[in-house]
Amino acid sequence: MTSVHRPSTSRAVLRPVEAGNSATCAVCARPVKFSAKVKLHQVIANVYVDRVWARVEHYHAECYESAGQPYGSAA
Repeated sequence: MTSVHRPSTSRAVLRPVEAGNSATCAVCARPVKFSAKVKLHQVIANVYVDRVWARVEHYHAECYESAGQPYGSAA
């Protein structure tokens, strides 16, 4: 049986906001909303505590930057 490498450190990615998204920004607590007129991006972070996955956090891209990129540069 082969083992699968699973990350154990928090990390963040930059993704477009998609229609039907219902996430709330972890910094400003406002919804991360889709807009057909403007292509917005969100940062999604997988958060690990003591090397164990704990939660997913969503951010407006600008809120993540203003928070000092708590989980590193978004890939």
